[in-house]
Amino acid sequence: MAAALHMGTSSWSEASWVGSFYPAGTAARDQLGLYAQQFATVEADVTYYRVPSRAMVRQWRERTSASFVMSAKFPRSIVHAGSGATPDGARVLCWEHVGADTEKFLEAMGELGGKLGPLVLQFPYFNRKAFRGASEFRDRLATYLERLPKGRYAVELRNKDWIEPSILALLAAHGAALVLVDLAYLPHPADWHALAPGGDLVTADFVYARLIGDRAKIDALTERFDRVVLDQSARLARWAALLRELAARVRDVFVYANNHYAGHAPATVRELEALYAARSP
Repeated sequence: MAAALHMGTSSWSEASWVGSFYPAGTAARDQLGLYAQQFATVEADVTYYRVPSRAMVRQWRERTSASFVMSAKFPRSIVHAGSGATPDGARVLCWEHVGADTEKFLEAMGELGGKLGPLVLQFPYFNRKAFRGASEFRDRLATYLERLPKGRYAVELRNKDWIEPSILALLAAHGAALVLVDLAYLPHPADWHALAPGGDLVTADFVYARLIGDRAKIDALTERFDRVVLDQSARLARWAALLRELAARVRDVFVYANNHYAGHAPATVRELEALYAARSP
């Protein structure tokens, strides 16, 4: 039996979607409810920048349908820990520094109840000032994952050399998914088998994919995200084939597209949905 497919965008709040994706004149407070009428899932980006209040998360629950699923990023204070552009490797995932925010975040997101999707540890690229190498980071991640309560977690790595069998085994031991991320300086996830020979990229009972793209390229082409400005059809076709293959092995597939992938995230999602469905049995 094929997995349940959940496709949506990375965030629902975007001023330049008003008039294209949202009706003209839509207020920011009404965007989530209207979004949920078109897509059945979303990834909350706002949680990366601050721990949401329980009241805020309850509002998200109340503004969406019973079958809606919301995934969310762990706060920046946990996965980045630095106040500036450079992450603080001495504090990233260290419970004494991030434990309080972790508990507040998980408590708040619990307000979603059955609408809660996977929670994502989106790590930045770490240089050797942050971590001396993959093994040091892996040990830190192992300790942190052991402290988390039961749930669905996904881990995004942006150091491609760290995507190797030992970290895949760690994720599998905790039932956490490796995020398959399409980012400018990483290979297409369809080619990741070459990064981890002998390792299985499926480490959980779900697949989590993020289509981020190239921020600099898209920003050079447009200042608004109301239309597609970059043809990503070839990459999306590879995504559709990969997702069909992986869907046979898991219960759920979650896919979220960013505006910086092609210029207009809703259009990217619809194109991928069509490509996926075109060859599905």
